[in-house]
Amino acid sequence: MRPMMRPIPMIWIAIVIACLAGCGKASAPAREAAYATVSVFFATDRNQTGKTNPGEMFGADRANLTYGTCEVSVPRDHRMGELESPSIWRLEFREDPAKHVVLLRAAVASKDRFFADVAERVRRSQAGSAFVFVHGYNVTFEDAARRTAQITYDLGFDGAPTFYSWPSRGATPAYTVDEQNIEWAQANLRNFLEDFFTRSDAEHVYLIAHSMGNRALTRAVASLLADKPALRRRLSEVILTAPDIDAEVFRRDIAPALTAAGRPVTLYASSADKALIASRKVHGYARAGDSGNGLVVVPGIETVDATQVDTSLLGHSYFAETRSVLSDMFYLIRDNKRADQRFGLRPVDAQAGRYWEFKQ
Repeated sequence: MRPMMRPIPMIWIAIVIACLAGCGKASAPAREAAYATVSVFFATDRNQTGKTNPGEMFGADRANLTYGTCEVSVPRDHRMGELESPSIWRLEFREDPAKHVVLLRAAVASKDRFFADVAERVRRSQAGSAFVFVHGYNVTFEDAARRTAQITYDLGFDGAPTFYSWPSRGATPAYTVDEQNIEWAQANLRNFLEDFFTRSDAEHVYLIAHSMGNRALTRAVASLLADKPALRRRLSEVILTAPDIDAEVFRRDIAPALTAAGRPVTLYASSADKALIASRKVHGYARAGDSGNGLVVVPGIETVDATQVDTSLLGHSYFAETRSVLSDMFYLIRDNKRADQRFGLRPVDAQAGRYWEFKQ
């Protein structure tokens, strides 16, 4: 005769359930540890779509300024300069925060809440610093958020990383539409920068622009600092990467206005930039981000020729995708070192003046 099984006391059932629940919770940090979450701030004059997916919250139409924050994943095994994305060659068909740089969340905030949060982040940083990144042509809101987080992570930036997203269509054929929209956004960007300088509490503000974004940033900051000279002391550096601006217009009009404020300016250029080669063909004139014989070298601006380290397919996003350039920006921002103090550069004396190139 088989012995009767004694009923299991409820306390033991409760203990088993608690243990199982605890085990489930214990596994969560392991998943979380597979990626870092980078929080970045944003201001945008794109329209709100009403969609809840963070990558689709903002469209490509013009609108009033909106402020907020984004959370972006960066894999723990992230390679410096990589903007990891799903690849069909690796049979990856969905975004995975443990493998890819993913826009996880985007939240809109009031203007007052936004600047209070930025100021709080600035106060927690070692140097009281912040940067504002203005993206270029053919970039969506999601693209801009992911790129800003990647730059923040790769630079080890502990201040308030912020991006300004103007209504680029995010489509290759829409180049001329983007040209109209970046011109339209210039006044909004100027107003935003004035607020940022006065309300972020940042003692060290770095302004970074890429490609077509340089058109709005250079004019906006030159105008702002001419009208509000008291703000100049807060500007630590203007960093112009692959500027898609007419080179002669830059030399004649923009550079003098930009350098009149007496603040440091660094320009990265490359002759391997296929996007700027195409822009030169479209416009008929060299771009300020070209190098070679037309390299822009003007007083008050430190020009760095990145041609020799540019290994990307299009050669246009080298500022964020090349270890040498990112390392150079790291010392520029962290230590405020000038070009002749940064160990990865060597000077080149040309007829137009001195510029720098990367050591091989």
